[in-house]
Amino acid sequence: MPKTLPLLVDTSPICCEPLGATPTLTADDAVALAVRLKALADPTRLQLVAFLLGAPNWEACTCDLAPVVGLSEATVSHHLRKLLEAGLCTKRRDGMNVWYRLVPESLYAISQMLDPHCC
Repeated sequence: MPKTLPLLVDTSPICCEPLGATPTLTADDAVALAVRLKALADPTRLQLVAFLLGAPNWEACTCDLAPVVGLSEATVSHHLRKLLEAGLCTKRRDGMNVWYRLVPESLYAISQMLDPHCC
């Protein structure tokens, strides 16, 4: 069974050098990156992120996201909660609907850490 990663206390975007830029990666930075990558390492969540990237303001409600992946709103909410806990999206309520919005800075930070030509 895979090792369970701790929940993040600080869900702000990762701010450190790209991997390989320094000889070591601190344990805290490794956990922060692993939690975020683990949240993305699911086909359904990747579909949700892809849809949100194309949505106006990178935002959509669960009622719009459920049909995209062919799952119930409750199951989609579960997947979105994982992205929320990793700091990759935010949520807001509007009446009965819950809207999720990607955090562009978080996605950018991950991409920069994985880009060996960055910085």
